[in-house]
Amino acid sequence: MDRLLSVGEVAELLGTTVRFPRRLIEERRITFVKVGRHVRIPESAVTAFVTANTVEPTLRRLRSVA
Repeated sequence: MDRLLSVGEVAELLGTTVRFPRRLIEERRITFVKVGRHVRIPESAVTAFVTANTVEPTLRRLRSVA
């Protein structure tokens, strides 16, 4: 079973304030679980979110001077 993280734990993991993961939840941009009145985010959902939003560097082509 995947570990369920609190909003505070997700914020700490991402290096943000708790406002950011709360916004992700409100906008339905990340998977979450309601446990009674508590909201938990599966660790795999955080990993998937980071992977989906990772921008890979591009190689710059050097222009040849003619």
